Amino acid sequence: MRGRRIPLALPNTGTLHRKRNTYYLRGIIVITIVIFLFLQLHAFNFPESHDPLLTEPTNDSVDAILSMVPSVLHKFLTPKSRNQTLAANLQHNGTVLNGGGSVSFLDSYHPPNISEIKRQIAKYNDMQIVLNEYTFGPLQNDSVIIVIQVHTRIIYLRHLIVSLAQARDISRVLLIFSHDYYDEDINDLVQSIDFCKVIQIFYPYSIQTHLNEFPGVDPNDCPRDIKKDQAIIRKCNNALYPDLYGHYREAKFTQTKHHWWWKANRVFDQLEVTRYHTGLVLFLEEDHYVAEDFLYLLEMMQRRTVDLCPQCNILSLGTYLKTFNYYTYNSKNSQNTKSYVGDTSPNSQQQQQHGTSSLITSSTSTTTKQSTSQTQGAQQTWSYHVLPSLYSVYQKVEVMPWISSKHNMGFAFNRTTWSSIRKCGKHFCSYDDYNWDWSLQHVSQQCLQRKLHAMIVKGPRVFHIGECGVHHKKKNCESNQVISKVQQVLRIARKSGQIFPKSLTLTVASLIKKTKLRKGNGGWGDRRDHELCLNMTLPIR
Repeated sequence: MRGRRIPLALPNTGTLHRKRNTYYLRGIIVITIVIFLFLQLHAFNFPESHDPLLTEPTNDSVDAILSMVPSVLHKFLTPKSRNQTLAANLQHNGTVLNGGGSVSFLDSYHPPNISEIKRQIAKYNDMQIVLNEYTFGPLQNDSVIIVIQVHTRIIYLRHLIVSLAQARDISRVLLIFSHDYYDEDINDLVQSIDFCKVIQIFYPYSIQTHLNEFPGVDPNDCPRDIKKDQAIIRKCNNALYPDLYGHYREAKFTQTKHHWWWKANRVFDQLEVTRYHTGLVLFLEEDHYVAEDFLYLLEMMQRRTVDLCPQCNILSLGTYLKTFNYYTYNSKNSQNTKSYVGDTSPNSQQQQQHGTSSLITSSTSTTTKQSTSQTQGAQQTWSYHVLPSLYSVYQKVEVMPWISSKHNMGFAFNRTTWSSIRKCGKHFCSYDDYNWDWSLQHVSQQCLQRKLHAMIVKGPRVFHIGECGVHHKKKNCESNQVISKVQQVLRIARKSGQIFPKSLTLTVASLIKKTKLRKGNGGWGDRRDHELCLNMTLPIR
């Protein structure tokens, strides 16, 4: 008879328990990773997949653009020349045009000649009339001043004015329009602004008013590409001083730098209305477009500089980001490469030196702001992506040294910063570069004890809508397409509650290589330009 087996309990070593815990832990990790990847993919694709605003086709017709603008602002977008205005007035007064004994329309209106333009410019600059001051009250010392550099592109200027009119707290600012071209239609447009205080200043040394003399084109100026020894034999103007690349000045390229330096001196040191102003001065151009919360965000950034960036002396609202929130594919590009509209980073488009065969700049800025995918005749399909990292309730900003090619659009600084820059006027005015922003970066690197540091908003509030300029010509210069895209982007941000953020968060900027000292792009070797530029720093208040 077999003996009865008695089960013996094995010692508990914890192996099974550890294995079970390991399985549970692995399962939790896998599930967590899957959920994380799902949420990331969902967050990235959500705007394109679920927002009907993003999937609807974009209409860039005039009617479609007007439909996105309040009707009360349509008056700023309605083209009306001085000729049309006068004709309407004559008809309203019962005058029969070209009728028997009546005043002919063509006899009634004559564009001003150069002498009259000079008189008008002197009058505006001397009187310094602030429009709408009675309605909105005097300028407060800490209010924002917006300086807009204007050339001749009235279509872009109309849209900039419309965007400014829709901004919150715009009634508190002073708009200063700085012109380097006297145009009565532009004057009529600017003087029709009724939503804030306005003043016009006119650059008095423009090519328009100096057609056959410096700083315009003097008949005895040396041709751009003439050799120095030939120029000396010819005894043309400034023969001894070509630029770094052996070329002589071109007035149309030097004017932008002169104008920028003149207007900065004029605003801070010469206007009576700004004598005691201590707030921010924001620099814009005629082909910019602003978001409705740009002033709100600018003031928030100013408040947070104390704790987020004590060394910051420039605030930038218009950064050029590769991850811009609208992009385009060129359907005729065989490689189907993506290019970002508004991106002018050095990697995508290099600024050309004056020594090359052509100069590529903006009419009121020194860097070209044209997408490399915009080839002639190409058909483009637009789509949008409002990136969560750019626009959110908690707006992200970053801090880095001010870089001319990245932070020259929609930037602001105060009188303290300007005083430091003005003391370095000799560096600005003698640096052989026709670009004002590269010259300003040279000042920061070579002269300022406290270098220029910028706080940059990751989600741009200032957009570039210009397609063509004085230095940059394209076959198609229509502004509707880009304007329509910017309107759509801002509409999406507004609908999804991504503007007027509640707070700012500082992100760590990507590692930036130390900016090397570089020689200029040329175009600024003429000693007459140096002297004129330096003379602008003399206060005349």
